[in-house]
Amino acid sequence: MELSHVYLGLAIVAETLATTAMKSTEGFTRFWPSLVTVLGYGCAFYGLSRTLETLPIGIAYALWSGVGMVLISLLAWWVHGQRLDAPALIGIGFILLGVVVINVFSKSVAH
Repeated sequence: MELSHVYLGLAIVAETLATTAMKSTEGFTRFWPSLVTVLGYGCAFYGLSRTLETLPIGIAYALWSGVGMVLISLLAWWVHGQRLDAPALIGIGFILLGVVVINVFSKSVAH
């Protein structure tokens, strides 16, 4: 695994945690969720910037946003009890499929 993929993974996790925490900030009036949100986004953007040193921006952003959206959806279900209907789940499945296609078949991604 390349270092850029490690940075991308850290960026995805940080962004996922920050976005999930944002729901609990209540308009940034609650300190701890607000702190998690701000620090998480700072870490996420740092990790993404390091990823862009070697991966093309379009590929990195597609992976970051696609995997992040799936993880945020799972955390929203687990932490906040939010539910997704069948079309949303099918759409998420297509996003995951796209991430797999990029990682397995694209020559733009270092393997």
